[in-house]
Amino acid sequence: MKIAISGKGGVGKTTLSATLAYLFKEDGSKVLAIDADPDANLAGALGFKDLKGLVPISEMKELVAERTGSEPGTYGTFFSINPKVDDLPDTMAKEINGIKFMTLGGVKKGGGGCICPESVLLKSLVMNLVLARDEVVILDMEAGLEHLGRATSTGVNALIVVAEPGQRSLETVRIVKRLCADLHIKRVAVVGNKVRNQGDRDFIENNVDGLEVLGHIPFADSIVDADRLGVAVFEHSPEAVEAGRIIYRNLVGKK
Repeated sequence: MKIAISGKGGVGKTTLSATLAYLFKEDGSKVLAIDADPDANLAGALGFKDLKGLVPISEMKELVAERTGSEPGTYGTFFSINPKVDDLPDTMAKEINGIKFMTLGGVKKGGGGCICPESVLLKSLVMNLVLARDEVVILDMEAGLEHLGRATSTGVNALIVVAEPGQRSLETVRIVKRLCADLHIKRVAVVGNKVRNQGDRDFIENNVDGLEVLGHIPFADSIVDADRLGVAVFEHSPEAVEAGRIIYRNLVGKK
C-alpha cells in the first residue's frame, strides 16, 4: 500500500505515521517511511537518535545539481525535468528496527536562487516512491500536499487526514478533501487525535463531510513523553499502539 497522511500542523500526523509504519512492519511488510513535511519530525517518532545526521534531500545541493544538471544558487539555468531518482531510496535511506526512512525537506519560497530543480527532484522522487516501489510507503505530508502531483496521486491507495476535535482542524480536513478531489485520490479517510471522550469522537465524526473515519487516538501523556524522551511512540505509548491497531485493521480491511 501507498499511504499519504495529512492534516494541519501539530495535529498528530507524525504519531500516526510512525505507529502505522511499525504495525505494517510487524505484519510482515517491508516499510519505507517518508517525511514529506518541511517541519520534519518523523525520524524522532520512529526512534532515530542521531537526528543531526539526517539531511533532507532538498538540502543536498550537490545531489540536486548532479541529478538535474542545474547550477546551485543561480537563476534561469536549464535543468532536467526528469531526473534519475530510482536509486535514491536504496542509497539514501536510513534504517531503524527494520523500517527504512527518508526525509525530503521543503522548497524554500523566495530568494536563495532558483527553487525549480529542488522541486522537480522531490516530485520525481515521490512519483517513484508511489508508483514504482514494491514496499509499503507511508508519506507524512504537510496539509498542502506539496509533493503530490496529479500523476503521482493515482498510485496512492489512501490519504488519511488527522483531525483534532476543533474547528480549525476540521476546516483543514475540508480543504484537504477538496485537494484530493482535484488530484482524483479515491480513498480519503479521517483519524481523530487527542480525543478525550465520546463527545470529542462524536464532534469529529459529525463534522468530516461524510468521510470514512478509521479510528481515534486518545489524548495520552505517554505520547507526549515519547517525544520528550526521544523514543519511538510505538515502544513507549500503549495507548497509541492500541488505537493504531484498530486504525490499521480498518485501513487494510482486516477483522
